[in-house]
Amino acid sequence: MAPVGASPLSEKARESKCIDKPVAKGGELYTCSTDSGVVTYFNVPGAGEPTTADRGGKRNASSPAPAGFPRVDGETQKVRDDVRRKVLADELAAEQKLLVEARAAYADGAPAPLPEERTDAEKYRIRIGKLRTTVTVHERNIEALKKELTLVK
Repeated sequence: MAPVGASPLSEKARESKCIDKPVAKGGELYTCSTDSGVVTYFNVPGAGEPTTADRGGKRNASSPAPAGFPRVDGETQKVRDDVRRKVLADELAAEQKLLVEARAAYADGAPAPLPEERTDAEKYRIRIGKLRTTVTVHERNIEALKKELTLVK
């Protein structure tokens, strides 16, 4: 039984049979060593810094980089951004081509039935549904790629 007034962290450390002081690993996650030499992990609800989800999913953009965090010079970053822009533009072109092909196959929801679909209307409906889904997926991919391209510096 935990002593009255003991913190949730010390209670969890005792339950986990920690032999050293628990070390925060981020948010509510802690780790410590046991007498058998095993490293154990445990959560302490309400302890530690709030997670990204706790802050409404938004990160603090103004927080400084940790000490020793690698820095990239401006020219290297520009080259990386140019490569990223080219890759995204290539992906966009490929998606646009696939969308044109998918729309042609979909034929505004009325493609010609295949021979086996002439006798089985359900197969025809299934194929039309798959074609519609394919068109939708390519449209969404194009939207996402365009959005990503606007974010490249």
